[in-house]
Amino acid sequence: MLVVMQSRATEQDIQRVVEVIRSQGLVPHVLPGATRTAIGMTGNTGAVDKALFEVLPGVEEAIRVTKPYKLASREMKCDDTVIRLAQGTIGPATFTVIAGPCSVESETTMLRTAEYLMGRGVKFLRAGAFKPRTSPYSFQGMGLEGLRILQKCRERTGIGIVTELMDTEYAAAVEEVADIIQIGTRNMQNFSLLKRVGQCRKPVLLKRGMSATLEEWLMAAEYVLAGGNYDVILCERGVRTFSDHSRNTLDLGVIPPTKAVCHLPVFVDPSHGTGKRAYVPAMALAALAAGADGLLMEVHPDPDHAASDSAQTLDFATFDQLFSRITALAPAFGKTMS
Repeated sequence: MLVVMQSRATEQDIQRVVEVIRSQGLVPHVLPGATRTAIGMTGNTGAVDKALFEVLPGVEEAIRVTKPYKLASREMKCDDTVIRLAQGTIGPATFTVIAGPCSVESETTMLRTAEYLMGRGVKFLRAGAFKPRTSPYSFQGMGLEGLRILQKCRERTGIGIVTELMDTEYAAAVEEVADIIQIGTRNMQNFSLLKRVGQCRKPVLLKRGMSATLEEWLMAAEYVLAGGNYDVILCERGVRTFSDHSRNTLDLGVIPPTKAVCHLPVFVDPSHGTGKRAYVPAMALAALAAGADGLLMEVHPDPDHAASDSAQTLDFATFDQLFSRITALAPAFGKTMS
């Protein structure tokens, strides 16, 4: 249920509603809006009487939310979510590019990439200190040493850090270094991990599972939101189909329906979505046209010798050309680069 407050409602009115919600054994979620505040509630509700709230001072109306993903739904929050970070703003009016190697390989490579990206105006560096790999014999990342290198990149260049959290054991260490915590496709339904990042006060980038429906994806986001972390970015990275012409099938068709029912920003990862660097630029531009709010791409100074995912990773020259085109086209879609 959603309690919509009157525009003239006082802070005391809002707190009174919060107390009534808690008295019912539910969790209140105060959602400030442009003109008025709404208060959502989550929990194993059963039937809650709307009259409990509609008689309270400052309450405009109480509305039942029909979607199973309550906090992610536009029924609960009509306005698009805007995420503000020191490096820039993520939201409906901006287009944000996050780029970097698939994994942290060495301090030299990471610092070179961070300096290059900042020089181009890209303010977020992606790289995995911990890497989930299909084969146990593949490079698994540098772990805590990788986090140290990422922290050094931020200290030296000011770039924002986006890195993956794979399990709850290293949650505190990743939270300390990351500006945005990534939850990978394999962990989209790792509910213990989702609950843990719901307690974090860093934005979470949630990748879609390999075969997840839109509702399953949004229900995974709901776990994070229900924990009190309302800064969630959804990331489409391709789904598993029968096609054999690319690594995955990049489902850009999911962006408009996601935007229709959900207020969270939507990013696209064309690197994992295609698996082939020759296809990445076209799909990156298509993502912008389809309404995405940003991109997550793999970029490396020497892709052919990257420790992981070299086939889908762009070199600096190719990224230069693509980023210039994105920057030129973004205004036509009502976006400014962030």
